[in-house]
Amino acid sequence: MSCALDRLARLCGAAPLPCAVDLLSYLAVIPDPRDPRGLRYPLPVLVAAAAASVLAGARSLAAVGEWIADAPGWALHALGFSADPLTGTVAVPHWPTIRRVLSLVDGDLLDAAIGAFLAARRTGAGIADASPLRAIAVDGKTLRGSRTPQHPAVVLLAAMDHTGTVLAQRQVADKSNEIPGFAPLLDTLDLDNTVITADALHTQHHHGTYLREHGAHYIAVVKANHPHLHKRIKSLPWSQIPLEHKDRTRAHHRVEIRRLKAVTFKHLDYPGARQALQVVRWRREMTSRKLTVERVYLITSLPPGAVSGAQLATWIRGHWGIENLLHHVRDRTFREDDSKIRTGRLPRAMASLRNLAISIHRQDGRHNIAAATRHTARDFTRPITALGRAITA
Repeated sequence: MSCALDRLARLCGAAPLPCAVDLLSYLAVIPDPRDPRGLRYPLPVLVAAAAASVLAGARSLAAVGEWIADAPGWALHALGFSADPLTGTVAVPHWPTIRRVLSLVDGDLLDAAIGAFLAARRTGAGIADASPLRAIAVDGKTLRGSRTPQHPAVVLLAAMDHTGTVLAQRQVADKSNEIPGFAPLLDTLDLDNTVITADALHTQHHHGTYLREHGAHYIAVVKANHPHLHKRIKSLPWSQIPLEHKDRTRAHHRVEIRRLKAVTFKHLDYPGARQALQVVRWRREMTSRKLTVERVYLITSLPPGAVSGAQLATWIRGHWGIENLLHHVRDRTFREDDSKIRTGRLPRAMASLRNLAISIHRQDGRHNIAAATRHTARDFTRPITALGRAITA
């Protein structure tokens, strides 16, 4: 009876599309750092199993091991685990094996494989951008739980499109900052017809030159850490410049009004800069009635008339989506900052698997990632088919 129910569960589960992209084919290019003698489980299979468990909401390595141990034989077989030819049973690894593999795997190659898989999955799903230009946000995050007495916390620099798909990730070197990692991070991406958004830290002349040479536009924040550029833009007669766009929103017990103005420059001391922007935000708290006004100045390489004021405002506001759509979700849903994973490359590997899970859920149209992980956890077929693996009857 149990065998019949097991088979029925497999048949009732959702099957992948014929053109589904298989994660294992992308993981196969990662060299296995382990001694080849006596290997029982292939590296792509172990990483795919860990990815499936994170898709289902696993927050720790122990939870990853428990999900794999609880998975039925047919699910493990679909993930690539081999069955014993005599008994038909599928042996599963203990969580220390998963830990050892993830602590040794090359983080750059893992992120590259995940980025390529997500890009192919996005193309296969026919996801199109509303604008001819694709917006990509670049921002860094510190993994606070990864700090040790000998080493500082791991800092990861990520590139995410404004729809919530992580395209690339790179670890910032110890005793350094995010600036040197900007170009190497974007080297892995096709930057044609893209608009890169970043905070004031990345408003660097060589960043602007790099982006224009690679066919990308930029929208860069200008703050007081660039005193001459900031002073020149701030001193413009903004009161005499016509309004480009205005919108009003009400959410989270507050009302926000945002006003955008743009002015064209012929000569601005920044590579490829064509326009200066001013965004004024009025925010009123509904409970305390407290009013705050914030002025933000930006520069962009987009020429006047290339896009509408509404599109510019959307991209400027959308840049902070990398905080809400990625960093906040990793902290809240996956409790990343509470994690005590510190060994080797484990912090980065787990962050990469969380990026993969968040991106897959968003590509599948799920905006509440906590609800998406609960939905995925209720059926073993869901995380497996999401990774492009076929389930046979």
